[in-house]
Order: sequence, then C-alpha cells, then structure tokens
Amino acid sequence: MKSIIGNLVTLLLALSSARISAQVRLTSVNDARGAVDHISIEIGGALFSEFYLGNDYAKPFLAPLRSPSGLIVTRRFPMEQVDGETRDHPHHKGLWIGYGDVNGINFWEVEAQSKPSADNPTAKGKIHLVKLDELKSGKKSGSVTATFAWLSPEGSPVLEEHRIMTFYDDEKLRRIDVDASFTAKTDAKFADTKEGFFAIRVADSMSGKNGGVLTNSEGAHTEKDVWGKHADWVDYVGSIVGKKMGILILDNPQNPNHPPRWHARDYGLFAVNPFGVKDFEPGSTAKGGYQLPAGRSLRFRYRVIVHPGDTSKKEINRWYTDYSKSTK
Repeated sequence: MKSIIGNLVTLLLALSSARISAQVRLTSVNDARGAVDHISIEIGGALFSEFYLGNDYAKPFLAPLRSPSGLIVTRRFPMEQVDGETRDHPHHKGLWIGYGDVNGINFWEVEAQSKPSADNPTAKGKIHLVKLDELKSGKKSGSVTATFAWLSPEGSPVLEEHRIMTFYDDEKLRRIDVDASFTAKTDAKFADTKEGFFAIRVADSMSGKNGGVLTNSEGAHTEKDVWGKHADWVDYVGSIVGKKMGILILDNPQNPNHPPRWHARDYGLFAVNPFGVKDFEPGSTAKGGYQLPAGRSLRFRYRVIVHPGDTSKKEINRWYTDYSKSTK
C-alpha cells in the first residue's frame, strides 16, 4: 500500500512539475502533405486558440479566442457552421491583420467567398507563409515568429511581414502581444480606406446588436461615438452564455499615426485603422493613406486582453500605461 501511495505521489508531483515547466505550450500541426497548417496554443494545460498560417489559407488568423474558463469570445463562422450564428463578412476570422487597398490590391477581403466592398479593389491578394521562424514554449509565456509575403494576384511580393505573437499565462486574463513589421518589396501605397487593419470579430452574443458595449479611451460609448474616432484603446464588452466578458485592443503609442482611428461596429467587428480618413471624416482636409517606399519598413505593435467584463476603465488605463512603458 505504501509503495502504491508513494508511486501516486511521485506521479502527481511529476505531472505538476510538467505543467509548471510549460504553462504556455505551442505546438506546430502539419497538414496531410507534411507542411505546417496551424499552431496550437495551450495555456495552463487548456487550449486557448489556434494560429492558422498554412498556405491553404488566404491569410493567417488566430481563432477562436477563449477566456481562462474556456468561453469562446470570438465568432466561429466561417471556420465552423454554428446554428443561429451570423454568416456575414466571411473574411472576418477571429483575429487577423489585413488592409483593403495596397497598390490597388485587396488584402482585407481575400477569401474566395468574400465580396469586396464597393470602394475596394476586386483584385484579391494573398498573405502567404514564407517561413515559420521560431516556436517557443515557456513557464510564463510562449511565442510564434513567422515571415509572410503579401502577394499580388500574379504572385509578386508587395510587402514582407515579420510577425511575433506572444501569449501569456494568467489565471484571470488571456493576453496576446502582436509585433508586426512590414517591409516594402516595391513602392507600396496604402490607400485611404476604412477596411483594415488589425482586427477582431467578437462572438455574436457580445455584439452591440445583442447588448454589447463599445468603449474607447476617451470615454465614448456605442458605435456612433467610437467608430472612426481617435483613441489609444477600444474595449468590446458583452455576454457569453450569461457571463460578462470583454475583449480589449491596446494600440502602442509608438505605432505610426498614433492614436489611430477605429473601424468599430455594432455587428461585432472592431479594428485599428492607422491610415483611413475619408470614410471616417467625410469632407476632412486631412490626408489619409500612406506611401511606403521600396526597402523601407513600418512596425506596428498591439496588445489584446480577454478579460472579465466588469473590468473598470481605471484598470484598463493602468494596463495601457504598463504596456506603453514595457515596449519603449
């Protein structure tokens, strides 16, 4: 009996030690051809999300996002068909990066079933995996580093993107840092459009149409007062199976054109847009868009936090201050 108890204690200690040694575990999963398909992200032994970056996808995306208790806070469509869930905007996939017009190419509505907006190019690009550079698992954080090519319909590179996504262990929150640098492979013109850039589509039950609330750093609420306005951060709070949850995006103060405008909608989209003006401020004399000469680079950094929906604005401002200091 003593030996059995001793062995059981040893086993439990070993399991506990294994969990502590890799609280954030990232695993590469290949497709049937042996090429990388996606990265599985586990935090504290539970699945948090999956980063789909293989070349079967028109663009990389992270989906779905989960709370520490396992609640899914992003819309499942089009990756899954869920009864009763909205099926608009098939290019809205979890968390992603894209832009509606770069050199007359649409890198926002890239999916085959997507219909480009009236003022966006019909020529669809693709964001293609060049290399999975590094995977790191760790006790407190884990990260994936990858290089992508933003390709024209003919396959010519327009931009090279180097992205690092870091995931953190926390009992109450889920935190993601995104660090993306873009180098122009040819002169690259980001047109003036609302369609972009760093985006999340929240679960239907969290949307403004279903009682969810958008709030920005300036204290504004609702789509009417948040959409197109400059802000350091925007928080989207709503309900998931009766539990109040929030998703927060923080814009780094060193990002180009900080503080950015926000493409934030009651139907569930919210996105940081650093370049758009005309759609947000009709008649404005401000100049939108951005010209990135060949060989030059732009760097963008964001923090995403999945949090309890009763988090105060004071606490969010503290998070923002901490984030700003940590990335100088």
